[in-house]
Amino acid sequence: MIAKQAGKSMLHKQAFAPAHVGITVFDPEANKYIYNHNGDKLFIPASNTKLFSLYAGLKYLGDSIIGARYRIIDTTIQIETSGDPTFLHPDFANQPLYNFLNQPRFKKIELHTSFAAKPLGRGWAWDDYAEDYMAERDPFPMYGNLATFTYKNDILTTVPSLPVAGKPEKNQPWNVSRNLGGHFFIIQNGKGNTVPTKQLTIAMESGAFASRLLADTLHKDVTDIETALHLNDALVLYSQPKDSLFKIMMHRSDNFFAEQTLLMASNERLGIMSDSRMIDTLLKTDLKALPQQPKWVDGSGLSRYNLFSPQDFVWLLNKLKTENNFERLKVILPTGNEGTLKGLYINNQGNIFAKTGTLSNTVALSGYLITQKNKTLLFSVLINNHQSTASLIRKGIEDFLTRLIEKY
Repeated sequence: MIAKQAGKSMLHKQAFAPAHVGITVFDPEANKYIYNHNGDKLFIPASNTKLFSLYAGLKYLGDSIIGARYRIIDTTIQIETSGDPTFLHPDFANQPLYNFLNQPRFKKIELHTSFAAKPLGRGWAWDDYAEDYMAERDPFPMYGNLATFTYKNDILTTVPSLPVAGKPEKNQPWNVSRNLGGHFFIIQNGKGNTVPTKQLTIAMESGAFASRLLADTLHKDVTDIETALHLNDALVLYSQPKDSLFKIMMHRSDNFFAEQTLLMASNERLGIMSDSRMIDTLLKTDLKALPQQPKWVDGSGLSRYNLFSPQDFVWLLNKLKTENNFERLKVILPTGNEGTLKGLYINNQGNIFAKTGTLSNTVALSGYLITQKNKTLLFSVLINNHQSTASLIRKGIEDFLTRLIEKY
């Protein structure tokens, strides 16, 4: 039945004809695969990679994210950065670290970092450096490492405050550009559209720019020191419940949150923020029993160097479900007509909880199905090299999974 439906919904459709298609469906109760089509082959998974970063975060971060470790010496506070992406982020109104650092008793702030990653990941498209979906990784992120430009009532404002050349022309298309590796922004009139708000990434210079930005924000003396303190007597200041970060990360498919989650997990597990070392450690320990040997290079899935099999994702989904409360996972992952599944699986809210993935010529979806007979199934569908529209590919996958929900 499943093989016939896979053919009808996807494999025999024209949109899928030139594509490399992998499908795995697993019954955890019976502990067996109930359908495999290229399930052991490797695919570029796009943002399905975030499921692996989610695992790292759930495994190695506490109930709340560590905003910073610190030590106070007279009027100086020494901060050991943690990679927390929520600091001054507009999604998080409560800012415990900012409120703490803003106390008048602190005259000087030292930022100590242990950062062994690069701002941009391996295999990322370099010419997307200014796009808001490719914010740079950083030991001490601020404002989501994004600059927000708003043009309203003939007034241009930026958050944070940054140098800008030019000004939008009223009721005319406009855009903003910045030079690679710098912080000088230029208004480009006659390009883009007239929407009032635009976002670009900020080049973070491995924390040096963050220290200057923090000094401007707090009006205090801030020094960046690129060595970790590793304080035995450090106090800990927590920022946000980690599931609040994970829900946004998975519902919005937030690349920056995923990258920083992997770095934060590395900081807690290894004492240093290193995506490559954390990935290597996970693959040799917690994830050593993966069915195939994947190539995993970043936290978000922006890289086309990533290679995983559908069976790898089903194995991980089963491990996530075994090690965590399933109801918790249902909150973190989007369901039908929610988050990145908006407009899909509208009649199956509560029957599917899954992570999407999209790059050009690549569509992926992996997650959990709860069938009409109350059976839980784990699935992964990875599509590479299609030449159709992503919406047509998604509709084919939706038809296949909907039939599974209804019939199995």
